Amino acid sequence: MILETALRDALANAIDDDVNAGGAGEMQFETAGDVEVATIVFSATAFGAASTGVITLAGVPLTDASATGNASPVAQASVFDGGAAKLWENTVAVSGSEIDLSSLVIAAAEAVDLTSFTVTVPAS
Repeated sequence: MILETALRDALANAIDDDVNAGGAGEMQFETAGDVEVATIVFSATAFGAASTGVITLAGVPLTDASATGNASPVAQASVFDGGAAKLWENTVAVSGSEIDLSSLVIAAAEAVDLTSFTVTVPAS
């Protein structure tokens, strides 16, 4: 099956609608045990309009300047809608992952910047 661009755009825009449900969505950086380390709150409309099945995070860079910090490394980043329902998880690493961080250990009160993030609905 190969999805046409119009359908990919509609699906990507529906993902954005889900993130925005209930208010501003957010991304939580978490340990492997789902312990929150830092939270980035998205803009009221999290992503721009889809283009070729891709939505791009709006309002970047976004910052959490008051990370809770944790001695355990960050293992994942979970996206929640505005009503606090978990929608999906992304892998996190120093490089070559869905989300790359300069360090996987975030200290208390350390600023965490999210400079770009996209979601892609693939053609097949």
